[in-house]
Amino acid sequence: MISSMTAFGHTDESGEAGHVVWEIKTVNHRYLEINLRLPEELRMLEAAVRDAISKRISRGKVDCSLRFEPVLTAGHSLPINNDLISALLAATDEVAARFPQSEPVNPLEILRWPGVIEREVPDPERIAGPLLTQLDMTLEHVLETRRQEGKKLKQIILERCTAAEAIVARIKTRLPEIMAAMRERLLERARDLAIELDPDRLEQEVVLLTQKYDVAEEMDRLETHIVEVRRVLDKDEPVGRRLDFLMQELNREANTLGSKAAHYDCSNASIELKVLIEQMREQIQNIE
Repeated sequence: MISSMTAFGHTDESGEAGHVVWEIKTVNHRYLEINLRLPEELRMLEAAVRDAISKRISRGKVDCSLRFEPVLTAGHSLPINNDLISALLAATDEVAARFPQSEPVNPLEILRWPGVIEREVPDPERIAGPLLTQLDMTLEHVLETRRQEGKKLKQIILERCTAAEAIVARIKTRLPEIMAAMRERLLERARDLAIELDPDRLEQEVVLLTQKYDVAEEMDRLETHIVEVRRVLDKDEPVGRRLDFLMQELNREANTLGSKAAHYDCSNASIELKVLIEQMREQIQNIE
């Protein structure tokens, strides 16, 4: 199933481990890049978190953050660093002495100062299981969003494939007529020169020129690449890089069609195809 690389997941749970909030945001990226923001006291979980993410996501930039508040049981008071509070109050008194009109210090501001509330280092064996289980739930939200977005991207690309196939079919149907018109135009130019030319040599030159401007092979390759795009879109694995390669191949054939075109229908077809290919390429940049 096609998956987008753009998604967001959020879970907010309270349990025996404490109050846990996981947030994961993913955007498109050439490779897998994982950025973690974990509380200092839970840094020991970093390897497990990276492993859990890399098993579920193969490509994209992943920003993952964890907010954790331990459970406070009844009758349990907040552990306060009294020495730090004393130092902070002394510092604020010194500053306030220079500004007599200043507001008194708000105790809540003191509590927000890093280190004033002394947090216990959680037991990794006790909380790792619940935290990683909730991480898996958050990842599932992210993956479901990526799958839903992937369905939309697939539909957009298939619509462009259908439009490109119609252009190729139109040119292939008209190709004998186009080649005959080019041949006649070349013969007219030769006659306009009003000089004696060997008929056999003239015919030979006309054949060579028409072969030079023949775009049948480009049409066949365009058809083949479009069929391959449809096949890849049905694969149940990450296909973003494969699709990006196919867009390069399609664009190469469309450019060749434009450079060889000796008829305005082929020139117009080349332009229309390149527009469709660019539209597909822009969507494929978001596919895993």
